[in-house]
Amino acid sequence: MAKKLKGKVAIVTGSGQGIGRGIAVYLACEGAKVITNNRKPGSGSLDKKKENIPEDVWKKMLEQVGDAGSTAELIKAEGGEAAPFYGDVSDWATAENMVNFAIDTFGRIDIIVNNASGMGTGSVVSTDEALWELLTKAKLKGSFNLMHFAVPHMIEQGFGRILNTSSEAWTGMPGNIAYCAANAGIVGMTWAAARELYRFGITVNAFCPQGASPAHTVEFAKMVRDAKETGGKEFDPKILKMVEENHGDPVGIGPAIAYLCTEEASYITGRVFAIYASGIIKHYSDPAYASEISKKGALWTLDELNVAFREKLLGNNYVSPASVSSW
Repeated sequence: MAKKLKGKVAIVTGSGQGIGRGIAVYLACEGAKVITNNRKPGSGSLDKKKENIPEDVWKKMLEQVGDAGSTAELIKAEGGEAAPFYGDVSDWATAENMVNFAIDTFGRIDIIVNNASGMGTGSVVSTDEALWELLTKAKLKGSFNLMHFAVPHMIEQGFGRILNTSSEAWTGMPGNIAYCAANAGIVGMTWAAARELYRFGITVNAFCPQGASPAHTVEFAKMVRDAKETGGKEFDPKILKMVEENHGDPVGIGPAIAYLCTEEASYITGRVFAIYASGIIKHYSDPAYASEISKKGALWTLDELNVAFREKLLGNNYVSPASVSSW
């Protein structure tokens, strides 16, 4: 069977380990030449402190770490073509250098998978400036940086595929204020870029992945512990099992990503998908307003709005999502 991405060149940021590695490996299996990336050699576990992590979680995390070099070697061992590029994509000059490296190494750039991200949790109160920067800079600014420098080449070619990694946290997750903000920003940026670039033969889509990664191993375990401490309840075992299945081998995310990079998928742009390693693919609907009220000739009075909000705009049966436990 012909490889659908033969001759295409891809950059996958944050592909030293976890979801990025799984995607890079699968794109290479479909014939793409891949630039793998992370910040620095061996940096997969450098931002984690052992004293803050239970021993069993620490060991599981170490089994999953890697870097751009090890991912490139894995691809080449399986008969593919890959080259590592180390650098922080949230740095403007580094992003430009990465695109130039892809062109110098393989002659073109066709596919961008913006996967680099900082991971962590924090509430409105507990999130400080450093944590905000960690959770927003690589993901949001880094994704824009790489698009900015790659898109002119894609326009010249008349072909481009951009996949921006978001998270289902973009819909709002308590205790993850900065992470939610970054991922919601990714969705908005994707919608804007898709509309802007469609006429050039470039598609831009966002996806919310679930797959095994060191970050998930550490952060989900922390989330479970925190939920138990704050709520006094254990997670539903059925939910934990489902989460475990969905966070399987991240190569399972690869087929859907590869398909969105093909010629056949040229009609798909400005979409948001959830893609799980277990094989589940979900499609999010576009946002649209649900109701409307209006008054002409005079300003609303607050008493009028009190009635109109309850009876017409929101409805008498309205319940705020914020009042419903997310656990």
